[in-house]
Amino acid sequence: MQIELTVFYARLGSIALIMALGFLLGKFKLISEHTNKQLTNLLLTVFMPASLFMAFKSEYDQNSANLFFSGLLAGTLIMLVLIILAKIIFNKKWMKKELSREAQFAMIFNNATFLGYPIVESTFGPSGILAYCGFIIAFNIALFSYGIWLFEQKFSIKLLLNIIFNPNIIAVILGMVVFLIGIKLPSFLTDSIKYVGGATTPLSIICIGFMLSQAKLKKVLTKWKLMLTAIIQLTLGPLITWGILTLLQFPAEVIQVCTLIQALPTATSLGLFAVKYGGNEAESSELVTISTIFSVATLPLMVFLLLTVL
Repeated sequence: MQIELTVFYARLGSIALIMALGFLLGKFKLISEHTNKQLTNLLLTVFMPASLFMAFKSEYDQNSANLFFSGLLAGTLIMLVLIILAKIIFNKKWMKKELSREAQFAMIFNNATFLGYPIVESTFGPSGILAYCGFIIAFNIALFSYGIWLFEQKFSIKLLLNIIFNPNIIAVILGMVVFLIGIKLPSFLTDSIKYVGGATTPLSIICIGFMLSQAKLKKVLTKWKLMLTAIIQLTLGPLITWGILTLLQFPAEVIQVCTLIQALPTATSLGLFAVKYGGNEAESSELVTISTIFSVATLPLMVFLLLTVL
């Protein structure tokens, strides 16, 4: 299954326009930092879980199940490989000691939630979202365990509870159970969940646009180590993902979805984690900004090379 480049670029254009709207809303003070935090919280606890729950079909079929579990296995492999690579590449000898963990986080965790869902949904449709649902379980487990550990350098009961009670993981598991058992939910319930989940795409992109509106671009683009970190993350991640999954002969949909996700910029949660768990807040936010800006050029290039040419 090949990606239609004209369709893909058109959808990227639509996403860019919505992101520009978020940028302008931030610049004209129509969205405040407080409002953005509230929207982010709603996205992670209500809208995104609703959309992930509704990704599963109402009736069981083996192909859909295979896509989900293949996505879960692929996500697990990718997370493990990236954790090892990040530790080797962004060691404390090369990076400043206090930035080594931020760079590792940036390499491992990209914007699979806010930006990944709308791009996968608009590019691949239902089959892509099923593979994405499998991937996002592995991603969230790694994010709320190893991602937190990178900053705190210790495991705790709280880490385990963060995984167990993560709304996105709960939503995917519930959706999978309903799908596998073949439970027929009433239409008024599924319609309500679908309407709520429909807000995920525009709101998540608007939030990213707002975050960019708050960045001091002239200052950001003078930090070469942060720029190099972003380039490594945006190119090596998708190359490694495509190579491993192709070598292991994963389904084409899974290879494409996972490769596309790894070509996305660094997760916006890097800045949030730095604030909450004692990281370098300023340079974490700058790294997210640089990665997002550079992805405008690298994302179409990676998709063209890995998903259409090779």
